[in-house]
Amino acid sequence: MVTFIKEQFFLFTYLVTWIISVLTYRKYFDTSLKFFPIFIAYTFFTDLLGYFIKFDNSFQFFSEGKYASLNIVIYNIYQFAAYLFFYWVYYKTLQKPKHKQWVKYGTLITLVAYVANMIFQNPLYRGLYYAELMGSWTLLACILFYFHEKKTEPSSYPQWKNMLFWVSIGSFIFYLVTPYIFLLGSIDDHVWYEYHFQKILFALIAIMYGFYMLGLLLGQRKAYR
Repeated sequence: MVTFIKEQFFLFTYLVTWIISVLTYRKYFDTSLKFFPIFIAYTFFTDLLGYFIKFDNSFQFFSEGKYASLNIVIYNIYQFAAYLFFYWVYYKTLQKPKHKQWVKYGTLITLVAYVANMIFQNPLYRGLYYAELMGSWTLLACILFYFHEKKTEPSSYPQWKNMLFWVSIGSFIFYLVTPYIFLLGSIDDHVWYEYHFQKILFALIAIMYGFYMLGLLLGQRKAYR
């Protein structure tokens, strides 16, 4: 149990964030982030299942020995769902028609990228990291559109009271770096271990969810946009 807690501490980060998201739900229940608690719960259970698939024989998907502990398929599904969730959030939030149109284009491009990636790599056994890279570019563009709109629109509330502002910062930092970590690690396993990419990944998760928690705690309903 001690080893589990040390290695999977970010699971508790998800759990704490989810609890806060439920307790503060009245702040954003009718906003574009109304499904945020469900998304966090999905993230928590995906990583929990990933852990058990890797280390518990009763949870393994494949009977063949060399593939028995592979859990990549659930992460391929999760990441695609995560992109769609955030695309929907920003599509609902953005106000300029041209920005909404670009979100549509980006969503379509990401979908095509995933289909193309699956043609060349089996998603049951390999990570779809090239498609994830394309998906991250689209998400980063959505966040930049959002920041641009917030910068140019008048508001009587400071940004630190806006929940989505904090969520956007955390997501931007995470998706600015992690797709390249996964891609480089998939190309050369030695790079993943030599440069401690896993520790960097865990640190980025902690940073992202730290911003999420700040948004949930500091955010005010009237300041949301």
